[in-house]
Amino acid sequence: MRGDAAEHLGRVLRAEPGQLYELSDGQRVWLGRVESVGLLKRGENRIEFSLVEAVAVRESALQVDLLIALVKFDRFEWCLEKATELGVRNIVPIVAARSDKALVGAAEKRHARWEKILLESAQQSRRVRPPKLETALKADAAFAGERADLKILLSENADAPSIRNVLGGKSSNFVALAIGPEGGWTDAELDAARVAGFSEASLGQLILRTETAVLSALAIVNFALGE
Repeated sequence: MRGDAAEHLGRVLRAEPGQLYELSDGQRVWLGRVESVGLLKRGENRIEFSLVEAVAVRESALQVDLLIALVKFDRFEWCLEKATELGVRNIVPIVAARSDKALVGAAEKRHARWEKILLESAQQSRRVRPPKLETALKADAAFAGERADLKILLSENADAPSIRNVLGGKSSNFVALAIGPEGGWTDAELDAARVAGFSEASLGQLILRTETAVLSALAIVNFALGE
């Protein structure tokens, strides 16, 4: 183990020879024993392990793509963290018509930071690998490019059916969930979603912040379709 990971494990967690850790290369998980810890003032930190045995990891068959509009970065990053903990496989940041233009302009510079948040959240929740983070897309392009079997768009429309009814009787293992910005989707975005096969769904009469909607909707989808 090298770089920042070795720095964190060696200096913050104070790893010592003989200690056991679970290690993942993004494909498999192994139980590893620390053999040596090399922390340097200059040069590359390095921790060496011996692999003791493979660790069986069972991943859910449910795949969820989260299409989430850009919102204030502290809230957006909270959404990334919780979505990872709740098992989302792919995340697509959406440049919605009502997304703040300053946030849109700064999103590209945040991509590396967001990937780090996903990695740390995946490690915390003991996932084999973090979700894939796509580059930000305009809403119509994101909707058109989605290939999930079941596509759900959260809507504030008064006549939108409840998400419970939309999920009722469904058994899909591949779901796309689209969650809009503060101020909601525009009529044009709703039309583009319908053309792409998305079904509108409501989380109830109360208006929720984006991060609350993310947490609620993912928990509901996991309960209805997960294991």
